[in-house]
Amino acid sequence: MVSETLLARLVAFDTTSRNSNLALIDFVADYLGGFGAEVEVLHAADGAKANLLATIGPGREGGVVLSGHTDVVPVDGQTWHSDPFRLQVEDEVLIGRGSSDMKGFIACALAAVPDMAAAKLASPIHFAFSYDEEVGCLGAPHMIRHMLAQRFAPQAVLIGEPTDMRVMNAHKGMQTRRVEVCGHEAHSSQTQLGVSAVGLAGRLVHWLVAAAEARRLEGLQDQRFTPAWSTLAVNEIQGGTAVNILAGRCSFTWELRHLPQDDPAALLADFRRFCAEVEAEAREISPRVSVRETLLAEIPALVPEAGGAAEALARLLTDNDAPAGAVAFCTEGGQFQQAGYSAVVCGPGSVAQAHQPDEQVSRQDLARCDAMLADLVIRQRQTPTQRPA
Repeated sequence: MVSETLLARLVAFDTTSRNSNLALIDFVADYLGGFGAEVEVLHAADGAKANLLATIGPGREGGVVLSGHTDVVPVDGQTWHSDPFRLQVEDEVLIGRGSSDMKGFIACALAAVPDMAAAKLASPIHFAFSYDEEVGCLGAPHMIRHMLAQRFAPQAVLIGEPTDMRVMNAHKGMQTRRVEVCGHEAHSSQTQLGVSAVGLAGRLVHWLVAAAEARRLEGLQDQRFTPAWSTLAVNEIQGGTAVNILAGRCSFTWELRHLPQDDPAALLADFRRFCAEVEAEAREISPRVSVRETLLAEIPALVPEAGGAAEALARLLTDNDAPAGAVAFCTEGGQFQQAGYSAVVCGPGSVAQAHQPDEQVSRQDLARCDAMLADLVIRQRQTPTQRPA
């Protein structure tokens, strides 16, 4: 399979989000250019990473966008049974970092390029490959702004995140935030002279944990999602110098993954009020105390579209009449939709494999994705598609 060969090439690029993705982008740009695609490489402000936007077919009006992210999560601390960046084949599954999330889809998209180039498409097929999706969907907004400025007007955006090739028309929104607490150092035997930043941070973390439990037990529920409620999690924390020094600083990051219909504004306002109360109380001991919160990333939810063009197209391509589903993870689909583009999520692999050691995708899923994209080429050759007014 051509897609399998291309997946091996893509997996070999270590595009962990902390690294540059330029070597992979250069490979894809050269590959697409070799088939006559119009290719634009959109570098990040620091030049270390880039998005790729390419078109095969006539112009920028109408057509379909095939969207994927090029970065992958780290393998640090995971126990792999093979080199994560060398594709392995075992029992009809392909093992490697990014095989499921989501270089498998990109490989299938590239494998379809020779047929696209030969088809004399009546309506264009665009490729939108981003950077830094895994750390907050940071790269796609730059590319989407460029698309709007250049008057790209696709009928549909297909986000190829792993859904076992099922059509998903909704996902949760997400916010990631950092809280930095400044305390007042003192000898740990003289607690009346200082304020432990770790202790204050612990109170804030406890508030968030309680808020998470309240949403599980009493919050909005939508059974299309697993889990069916909005979730909060505190996953990183650092602070303190030594066990016998009241900590001068502590910071932690937390994330909120909210249902599309669950406006996070009230929760965020309540948390800020509690932060202010904790800060004011501690400042009675020391004016040095401060609590500061920073928004690191914000990803809009993807919401079902009434008569959505992207969902309708994905159903045709997958020959699937089942109700569209929803996923708890975030994608760039919400960002495309927020910009006015019709978007849907459908791709090979399973989220159960994403971010795991020995991450894998089945040959069967790649074959199903290849078939979906082959059908897309046929439809784009036969019927011009335009973005609804």
